[in-house]
Amino acid sequence: MMPKLLKNLYLDGSPHPPGPKFLLLQGHLELGSGLGRSNSWTCCPCISQKSPLQTIGEEQTQNPYTELLVLKAHHDIVRFLVQLDEYRFASAGDDGIVVVWNAQTGEKLLELNGHTQKITAIITFPSLEVCEEKNQLILTASADRTVIRLDIWLSGGNDLCVWNRKLDLLCKTSHLSDTGISALIEIPKNCVVAAVGKELIIFRLVTPTGESLEWDILEIKRLLDHQDNILSLVNINDLSFVTGSHVGEMIIWNILDWTVQTRECNFWDPSPQLDTQQEIKLCQKPNDISIHHFTWDEENVFAAVGRGLYVYNLQVKRVIACQKTAHDSSVLHIAKLPNRQLISCSEDGSVRIWELREKQQLAAEPVPTGFFNMWGFGRVNKQASQPVKKQQENATPCSLELIGDLIGHSSSVEMFLYFEDHGLVTCSADHLIILWKNGERESGLRSLKLFQKLEENGDLHLAV
Repeated sequence: MMPKLLKNLYLDGSPHPPGPKFLLLQGHLELGSGLGRSNSWTCCPCISQKSPLQTIGEEQTQNPYTELLVLKAHHDIVRFLVQLDEYRFASAGDDGIVVVWNAQTGEKLLELNGHTQKITAIITFPSLEVCEEKNQLILTASADRTVIRLDIWLSGGNDLCVWNRKLDLLCKTSHLSDTGISALIEIPKNCVVAAVGKELIIFRLVTPTGESLEWDILEIKRLLDHQDNILSLVNINDLSFVTGSHVGEMIIWNILDWTVQTRECNFWDPSPQLDTQQEIKLCQKPNDISIHHFTWDEENVFAAVGRGLYVYNLQVKRVIACQKTAHDSSVLHIAKLPNRQLISCSEDGSVRIWELREKQQLAAEPVPTGFFNMWGFGRVNKQASQPVKKQQENATPCSLELIGDLIGHSSSVEMFLYFEDHGLVTCSADHLIILWKNGERESGLRSLKLFQKLEENGDLHLAV
């Protein structure tokens, strides 16, 4: 996901360009892909989170990232990280440069210059050139969203534009709105969903046929179910996509017929006194209810809401775990890791690791009915207990437990990448990139290299 769009799509500010200004940078890089994003805002005493920030001591026994490597190359805010392959990634931000790094060693491999202003979108895709060594194309632009579809890509601004791999403009929509497209995803039936202010607009891409050799993009439907601007829009599986708004609305949509499957207006605050959008709007305070980011797995949707983290179960359709004050400031980016773990980063400069754990429930002892029957309560209690029992059978309550707190940046952490073999990469407004390493694994690798070197030199046999 990307930061706010520019009113026109040119980096140099020239009026009414034919399309977004972009810079295509080609290097000998293998296949990889990724996107970045940044979004934030602000929420009132009546819904402010009162629970204290969960902390963890210096003894973080479950935190594997005990070594860090600081990477310096940028001169302004680093907003985006994109993975290129199993060991390489690229970074970009407000200084207009793209830097390619080795995630294993932290080595700077390549610096690409060309933009004179900040980069607001970056994506990668393979070159069409046929050669022995695969080339990777890195596309940077001032459009606020991009989507790759086979041999074409789409950019979102005040218009939705369709481009081919040679960067020829194939077609575009008419002017949508002054606010422009804030998010864009691909869905089945050759369609895309664009978030424009409070609306979701479904577009269908018309490909060339025998009768017409021209591309076209048609508006199919507008979905007006949100009450405020849509900040988050992601696919969660083959059947659904989810949207999140400025005032904490979360809607899960059917990906085929675009109907509402589930609508949650205040899942971040289940108290009954706030049951209308108007009351919510009157009580807004900085960043306490805006849904900034989503991630998901087969069972749950994980939402970054203000300073908190929420786990929404898709089967029972309710929140099964939350940390209302996971960070001191707004959570900007989250990702699901293996082993039921979740990583979040925030404007407060921290990166935190969480584990989703099932709560251990003690079986309630049966209560003799004679006492309650004496006072005429027996029948009422029996009826009231049925929905509770049913609810307990349908869902196991869980908790989000803090298992690691990575403190290294001095300013807002914009996003991160996770490498299974090489650790975690974070980028920040402090102009730095930090490579967080698994200390135990790195120590083992160093020992292995030492033994291999001793064995090669014959020193190991001499010592024995």
